[in-house]
Amino acid sequence: MAVIGVSLFSETNKKPYSIHEKAFFMDNATVEFIRPGLVFSVNSASIASDGTIAVTYTITDSAGNPLDAAGVATPGVISPSFIAAVLPANSRDYFTYTTRATSGSMIASIQQPGKDSGGTTTQIGNGQYTYTFATKAPAGFDTTATHTIGIYGSRDLSAFNLNTAYASTTYNFVPNGSSVIHVDDVVRTASCNTCHDQLSFHGGSRRGLDMCVLCHNSQLINPDTGLTLDAKVFFHKLHMGNNLPSVIAGGTYSPGGDNNYGNVAYPADPGDPRRCETCHSQTSGAVNATAYLINPTRLTCGSCHDDVNFVTGQNHAGGPQASDQYCSVCHIPQGQRDFDASIKGAHVAPTASSLLSGLAVAITGVKNGAAGTAPVVSFTVKDNSGNGLPLSALSSLSFTMAGPTTDYGTTSFGADVTSPGYVTESASSTSSCDNAGNCMYTFTHVVPAGSTGTYAIGVEARRSETVLAGTPKQMSIQYGAPNKVFYFSVDGSPVSNRRTVVQVSSCNQCHVSLQEHGSLRNDTEYCVFCHNNSNTDIAQRPNATDPTERNKPPQGINLNLLVHRIHYGVNMQQFGRTYVVIGRNGSVNDFSGTLFPPFDPGGHAEDTRNCALCHVNASESNLPLGLHTVMDPQGPINPIQPISSACSGCHVDLPAASHMLSNTTSLGEACTVCHSSGSAFAVDQVHAQY
Repeated sequence: MAVIGVSLFSETNKKPYSIHEKAFFMDNATVEFIRPGLVFSVNSASIASDGTIAVTYTITDSAGNPLDAAGVATPGVISPSFIAAVLPANSRDYFTYTTRATSGSMIASIQQPGKDSGGTTTQIGNGQYTYTFATKAPAGFDTTATHTIGIYGSRDLSAFNLNTAYASTTYNFVPNGSSVIHVDDVVRTASCNTCHDQLSFHGGSRRGLDMCVLCHNSQLINPDTGLTLDAKVFFHKLHMGNNLPSVIAGGTYSPGGDNNYGNVAYPADPGDPRRCETCHSQTSGAVNATAYLINPTRLTCGSCHDDVNFVTGQNHAGGPQASDQYCSVCHIPQGQRDFDASIKGAHVAPTASSLLSGLAVAITGVKNGAAGTAPVVSFTVKDNSGNGLPLSALSSLSFTMAGPTTDYGTTSFGADVTSPGYVTESASSTSSCDNAGNCMYTFTHVVPAGSTGTYAIGVEARRSETVLAGTPKQMSIQYGAPNKVFYFSVDGSPVSNRRTVVQVSSCNQCHVSLQEHGSLRNDTEYCVFCHNNSNTDIAQRPNATDPTERNKPPQGINLNLLVHRIHYGVNMQQFGRTYVVIGRNGSVNDFSGTLFPPFDPGGHAEDTRNCALCHVNASESNLPLGLHTVMDPQGPINPIQPISSACSGCHVDLPAASHMLSNTTSLGEACTVCHSSGSAFAVDQVHAQY
């Protein structure tokens, strides 16, 4: 009798893994043997009349094939843990049945939410199991209330050069068999993952917000500090971080007694935590997405506004509040205008205010752009309604010219221009405009004689507006126009735009509204004009407000070096490296403590391996060949070759620098031999996280 083998994967549809998983790069035979990944799914759950809780579940790999929890039939022992909780009617706060006893210096004895201990597991099929909890639901438990089972666990595949796989899942049910209607679905994990990549904690096994809230409820109090870790308090406060009034007043926020979340800087530009809908998204599909708008409470609101005393009424315009009964009377979901007492109105970031008439500057054309001539820029200046704005309404308007687009940074625009590779000219007083906002500006500098290829001109503009004039809420708001870039040929050759490595929409997944340099610069396509391979902070370093920085070598600020180093941030400390840039007026900007929010597989922030969070068009895997060397005066190699510069933004240790240097000769860098796409140590392969 013939035996026919069936492959789990085809070469044309290679494995159900992303390039962020090591299994993606394994051969099919190895994958079919290991069957990487871990997925828990719940088939059913029940609570008997005596309170016995049971759950039937399935364990599979990433392809949906059953796994053996004992690690005999399939590699890797799997150790699931179980949580049971109830969501009482008319409440969105879980009460956890499964608890553990703990004690601390402030509270002698407390029951904290935790996993069940002492239950029994029965295998009922291939990859299918039933777990019976040792914990029982209390007598008289509500059979009509929504109950939730949480399962989390791990699968150790380190013996096969893979990481430990982590997984978790939750399952809602009603013990009497009726449909689940009442749920806790306020914020979706997808909203968290716009910054965190893969929300996971406690070693990486508890993944997703639906798992977090099973334990992070009013029962979770740290016995050493006496502070609550309830989600509606803890999550708000840690995201407020250094914006907490208590922290601004000199305090800290360490509810667990170890990590000080008072150092957290909220990434939404310009560091404004009032952008509630970055988490409370109204488009995520969450059933209770509007809960933050319709159910204000002293506990939730006081988590951010922790200088308010609701008992005495201190710092609360409504005076003392003995209960939450009247919160929604003043704090309605949305009022008539920004900055009022409504929930939406009170949480408007000034630069996002609807009261602003807006500013948009568009470049409509460039004439006289040939080498040796001064370009003439046609542009429009309008408000959000499309009405023309006079230049007198702007506080700043400038155009920047750079080129060629193959690699900015080496072109000199004249002996009077000290900025390397670009020239910026103010156009506020020398442009001519009609009443409709159609304008024209002629550069005083020319495209250098002999230039070839494509050059670019970008615009930056800013205005200030006073809103709510004559009221107690009157304020002046300064904001910038979106940067626009126009490309033009200087020698008659086809126009070739600058390569796209990152785009601002990727930045804004976390930053919401990227704004730098006083809101003047807000698009990476424009940022790279100045943050080129030749530029450093040499112009500002002598003015550093910290005297110890003044005599140090200049700091390289090429965009790939700058952005990599900023996001690598706190990781530099283990190598004794820092990254300090001296900005305008000598400001000292130390990025050595920046905490990048994406999580690694072990549930820790600052993971920089998912390059695609920022990069587009798989540009992280396309090594920057043929570009100019990069100035990095404070680095171990200066100037540094372009590929080495990009990689050294994160790989800051000296052995890595030595490796880069030893693989560079008079012929150039040898990086592509090992690190180009498809090679043994390709960038995407060595950055695989899972």
